[in-house]
Amino acid sequence: MTTLADMGFDLDDFLTRTLAEDLGAGGDVTSAATIPADARFDAVMRSREPITVAGIGIAAAFFRRLDETVSIQVAFDDGEQAERGAVLMRLQGNARAMLTAERSALNTLQHLSGIATMARRYVDAIAGTGAVLLDTRKTVPGLRLVEKYAARMGGAQNHRLRLDDGVLIKDNHVAVCGGVAEAVRAARAANTGLQVQVEVDRIGQIEPALAAGADRLLLDNMAPALLREAVALVNGRVPLEASGGVNLDTISAIAETGVNFISVGRITQSAPAVDIGLDYVLSPS
Repeated sequence: MTTLADMGFDLDDFLTRTLAEDLGAGGDVTSAATIPADARFDAVMRSREPITVAGIGIAAAFFRRLDETVSIQVAFDDGEQAERGAVLMRLQGNARAMLTAERSALNTLQHLSGIATMARRYVDAIAGTGAVLLDTRKTVPGLRLVEKYAARMGGAQNHRLRLDDGVLIKDNHVAVCGGVAEAVRAARAANTGLQVQVEVDRIGQIEPALAAGADRLLLDNMAPALLREAVALVNGRVPLEASGGVNLDTISAIAETGVNFISVGRITQSAPAVDIGLDYVLSPS
């Protein structure tokens, strides 16, 4: 399985930037003013709703960054399902450090687990159809690597990570080039060595796109009846991806048309953070 490090994620840089954003120039003035420097606490991190976990290692790393001696027991791996009330992590360490790291750790874990949880719902909705869920580049600027990682932890496959990962000709490219066939021919002539995918939004564009050398088609905002027509026309010549207007109420019918892939921007763009809490208990003396 591809890890965050394999994707080029710099954990140390992420921790540094996130903590700097939260601490500001003066640091955690509340904890410094109210908590003795040597106070120690036990903490239990619990899920307050059923979730698919993502980012648990990053969350733990925030606490380790501020207290190298902290004791952490992680109970779930990324990609695993946790029920409401499940203990995700147990910690014992310096109270000031834990309180200072708490929000950065929880924000990250709640956001990424929210993406993974939503992705899992979509994956479950199309189980058995043969269709594969894809994410998109609709991500929060600066968080693409971790958000796409979270989508994968929920069972989705990653589509393009960056613009240089593949040629994807969209409607505006087609408009500038003067047509689907013209755009595909231009992309083939560029000899990028990359797969050429083109967006089509009507049946009449399919044959010209294939004749021009498209490797894959993105069927945009087509109703299930039109998708079935497209699947029959292409007849397995290239993979087909459905996109646009996809939600939990529509994805099952879309998957049943026979398309190979379904891309859903909302799993990274609109996933709500899940509810995870960190409860502290005074360490026994």
